[in-house]
Amino acid sequence: MIPSRWRAAATALIAALAVITPATPAPALAHATAVPLRAQADSRVSPAGEEVLADLSLSYGGSGRSWSTRVSRPGSRYVKVHFAALTLVPGDYVTVAAPDGREVHTYYGDPTRGRYAANSGYTLHGVPGFAALSVDGDTAVVTLHASGARNAVRLARQGFGVRIDRYFRGYTTDEAAALTPRTFSVCGTDARRDVVCYKDSNPTEYARSRAVARQLLNGLGYCTAWRVGNTNRMLTNHHCMESAADLSASEFQFDYDCATCGGNNPGAGTKVGGGQLLKTSALEALDYTLFSVADFAAIQGFGTLYLDPRPPVAGERIYIPGHGDTLPKRLSLYEDTQGGAACKIDVVSSGVNTGYRCDTSGGSSGSPVIAASSHKVIALHHLGGCPNWGTRITEVYNEISGLIDNTPPTGGGDDFAMTLSPASGGVTPGGTTTSTLSTVVTGGGPQPVQLAATGVPAGATVTFAPATVQSGGTSVMTVSTSAQTIAGTYQITVSATGPAATHTAVYSLSVAAAGGCSGYETTKSGTLTSGAEQYQPDGGYLTTTVTGPHQACLDGPSGADYDLYLQRWNGSSWATVAQSAGSGADESLTYTGAAGYYRYRVHAYSGSGSYTLGYNAP
Repeated sequence: MIPSRWRAAATALIAALAVITPATPAPALAHATAVPLRAQADSRVSPAGEEVLADLSLSYGGSGRSWSTRVSRPGSRYVKVHFAALTLVPGDYVTVAAPDGREVHTYYGDPTRGRYAANSGYTLHGVPGFAALSVDGDTAVVTLHASGARNAVRLARQGFGVRIDRYFRGYTTDEAAALTPRTFSVCGTDARRDVVCYKDSNPTEYARSRAVARQLLNGLGYCTAWRVGNTNRMLTNHHCMESAADLSASEFQFDYDCATCGGNNPGAGTKVGGGQLLKTSALEALDYTLFSVADFAAIQGFGTLYLDPRPPVAGERIYIPGHGDTLPKRLSLYEDTQGGAACKIDVVSSGVNTGYRCDTSGGSSGSPVIAASSHKVIALHHLGGCPNWGTRITEVYNEISGLIDNTPPTGGGDDFAMTLSPASGGVTPGGTTTSTLSTVVTGGGPQPVQLAATGVPAGATVTFAPATVQSGGTSVMTVSTSAQTIAGTYQITVSATGPAATHTAVYSLSVAAAGGCSGYETTKSGTLTSGAEQYQPDGGYLTTTVTGPHQACLDGPSGADYDLYLQRWNGSSWATVAQSAGSGADESLTYTGAAGYYRYRVHAYSGSGSYTLGYNAP
């Protein structure tokens, strides 16, 4: 937790937020020397929100299996809940979620008092307890889930339950505008655009930007961080992360990007906590910190960046992806206007820095400066002033080369990886289901990739929109069946073929016989109104201890459109692994998965009424 005296000092220096404005071409720090050391660093981190003291408790109830409370501040951009105490019966858990279920963070116990393998990420703030990962938006729903009947009176007497002593909340749009001074690092006209705007026109730049994340420090300030090399390694500025304590208080949000160009419609992305601080260099030296994250597997699919340890060249084209102004990720390709002068190196060397007029702003600290010739990083952005400044990456590489694997896995050749999400789905004859095919450049540059499918059952078709993508892009696969499609489970092989590489993935399609569900090991029922959803079994989850097939059938009310989703706990959130989202009320799915925690989500897309869910588990 940042002491009030540091926050006050940071406020007094608000003109210096997130950037340092040199009075000369060489970056200057002397104007900040009167400020306490920690306040100097905090004053350069883009302000995001405030800490609010609270006194909330959540106890086991006398009836039911779950009990909730809400932490809310209207208009806030995020809410991050801090638990002073979390004492649960083994097998029970607490979720911190967005009201619409878009984000769910789950905790089976206090991670400071024991290891809980299924816990989501968390952060520490210098006081007893821990904070859950943040929830985007102005409300977090905290729910205590019991796996069985509980004696509420006895558990309360023994101290079981939840106590929330504070939360962090993001400033509203108006509050943020009032705090943000005139920027000195947008050089002329701000030419930045959402990264998705360049998905088709600049696929390589778009693909490289996916390795860049937004850092939330101590629940109060934002910077930018990014993955480097083949292993669990990340880079940001030292003034964004001075110590192991700062890392423990930080969370990192990947894929916080707008879905459409200029749409201001970002998804929740993927959030992880910090791991180990590996090496750092002070603001007055090289201003970098190398570290790892706690859940590396969750972010590997976003790709990585490699370092180009050489001196910059005057006039060479560059680009910068980052989270300036704490906004969804934007890309700086041009200096003033789209299609005009490209971002370039203007000052090759000034001390350890290189200079450019590529637009940045508060929150951009820590962003990679990428050379267009190699699509590798040549500088680490850390100062503003027009020109803006980045530490030459060759200086950083000299200190961290033994701690990273900077060799692309294919030796520099063009290659990509592909995934299907979800990898299975179910329909009744005549229904349709969809999956998103995503590609990530893993070596060299992007290439055109043609998509196709084999193993499609008779009477069914598979289409892709689009049918050809640049590696680094995505396509929506639609599987459509007809009344003549015979019930059964089919393994559809999806191939992605480019000039330099071909990859395949398997999609499991389950076609159920029409006419209701029967013969399943477990049956659950419920009632929904249009737009509502329920989780089965009974608002909780089921546990499997072996790998095997999950089979499910949903029988909904006539005339309605109900959808069925199978979700698996991935260690930080509930991820959809199979779905059946046809245009009718009846759905079915089959999915083969490893041991773990699973639940079914039943959603009333339209119409209302009761439903029956039958399922088999391994």
